[in-house]
Amino acid sequence: MALVVVLTRPGGSPSARGEVFLQPAAATGPDPFTESTAAREAVPPPQSPAPSPQGATPGTGATATRSISGAAPGLYGGTRSVTSCDVDRQIRALSAEPAKNGAFASALGIRPQSVPAYLRSLTPVQLRTDTRVTNHGYRDGKATGYQAVLQAGTAVLIDDRGVPRVRCACGNPLGPPVALPADPKRHGRPWSSYQPSEVVVIAPSETVVHKFVIYDPHDRRWFERDRGDHRGEHDKPVPPPVLPPATAT
Repeated sequence: MALVVVLTRPGGSPSARGEVFLQPAAATGPDPFTESTAAREAVPPPQSPAPSPQGATPGTGATATRSISGAAPGLYGGTRSVTSCDVDRQIRALSAEPAKNGAFASALGIRPQSVPAYLRSLTPVQLRTDTRVTNHGYRDGKATGYQAVLQAGTAVLIDDRGVPRVRCACGNPLGPPVALPADPKRHGRPWSSYQPSEVVVIAPSETVVHKFVIYDPHDRRWFERDRGDHRGEHDKPVPPPVLPPATAT
């Protein structure tokens, strides 16, 4: 179900500067935590439209952001029985560098020793919409947050509420976005399909998602992936879901 989320700007936050980084699906980006753990097939071919969120008009002092529940069928894409991220490689990379592992854990609010189990609990998928997040690079021994738009096709790991938590092209931890001014300064070259009005935020599902319904752009079919199945070993085909119609704004 599509929602409308109003993001408020706390005083003195980095978002007050009004900067957002545009990050193409396969680009590493600034200050990566690790080398890419995304599969070579991570950027999908053209595909059917993802679920359409509702729109809203921003209010004074806040930015209204279109949002989709992390449980929405078809929100994510992927290839059946092929995962978009190598979770084991991500674990090895962080385990080899304790300082990075600690900074990674801090950005996600978990203990450093819990990182391997946490990563194994996530589910590899690909974004089907340009998506706003707080990305975290690694600089001077700590995680540094910045606002970013991730291009559709980006390989990510999502949690049990359907929220992106790791960007696989750089190993960076992800968090929910914070508000930006109506016309933020953009860094990076926009991709051909980029439209600021089409960018969405993925909101946590109200309940734990046990099976994610995913669109496979390679054979134009649908499958479900179990939560935490980071190898795609139990992917099963399912009928196309009935998607709600877009709401005119």
